[in-house]
Amino acid sequence: MAQQWEVGSRTGQCSTSGKSLAEGEEFYAVLFDEGATFRRVEYSLDAWDGPPDGAYCFFKTRVPVKEKKKRLLVDNEILLNFFQRLSDETELVRVQFRFVLALILMRKRLIKYDGTKTEGEVETWQMILVSDKSVHEVVNPQLTDDQIDGVSEQLTAILHGDMGEWVDRADDDDADVSADGQVDATD
Repeated sequence: MAQQWEVGSRTGQCSTSGKSLAEGEEFYAVLFDEGATFRRVEYSLDAWDGPPDGAYCFFKTRVPVKEKKKRLLVDNEILLNFFQRLSDETELVRVQFRFVLALILMRKRLIKYDGTKTEGEVETWQMILVSDKSVHEVVNPQLTDDQIDGVSEQLTAILHGDMGEWVDRADDDDADVSADGQVDATD
């Protein structure tokens, strides 16, 4: 049976100089055996003179860099415009996309869930647009894991500027999609 030890967490500070260790900065971490736990002590590269007496082990590492949120290339108005333009769509891919878009808009507090109605096997969510209190119906397509992956890929491509093959290309392969969701064919 494997034995588990507790190891103290990163302090983010050089134990010799008291200097804060910045994101991406290299430093030495030293572990001291204290029975059921290991005490962790950190040293900046400038303060490192080799492992101190009694060190169980040491290693050179780097302060992790916090991942920055990706900024979307579209604003809330564009998301709302897409949501509203998809209201009359019946193609399954677009119904799925609108449902995922509705979830995003709910999270952003731009629309509110107001109830569910079921007709046969079709579940429809009643949503209220916060800005004008208009009511919108969103079909819940009961997405499987594979469908969620597919819709997520499409959504990522659209929100990050690569429209990919999701867009109807009209009758022209050189069609572009404008910010308001219109398909414009170039000559």
